[in-house]
Amino acid sequence: MAKLIVVDASVLIGWLDDSDVHHAEAIDLLASVERFFVHPLTLAEVLVHPARGGVENSVLTRLEAIGMVVSGLPIDPVALARLRATSRLKMPDCVVLACGIAHDLAVATFDDSLAAAAANRGTSPAW
Repeated sequence: MAKLIVVDASVLIGWLDDSDVHHAEAIDLLASVERFFVHPLTLAEVLVHPARGGVENSVLTRLEAIGMVVSGLPIDPVALARLRATSRLKMPDCVVLACGIAHDLAVATFDDSLAAAAANRGTSPAW
């Protein structure tokens, strides 16, 4: 069982939305870890839909209850720009990958491009 991972928005959205195609996988994945890191930008992305319904704080509480830790590790903007330039990922995915690299942790994602980029940089996909 992995003790700590970095997750992207697809995992958290899948966990929150029981109609999501990845819902069952997300439940299994997050149940298999004790804690998981999320970058603040990723968390904000996840909270957009709940914020529209005024339930963002309760969603935040639910995520914290299952082991979410918001990464406070600063990411160098130049390094992030280089990662974006070389990976061709969109910036939100680059933030997740940079977080995984900075923490030296596996990245959990249902996005094939992000998973491939993580594998190419030695940050193994967690799922």
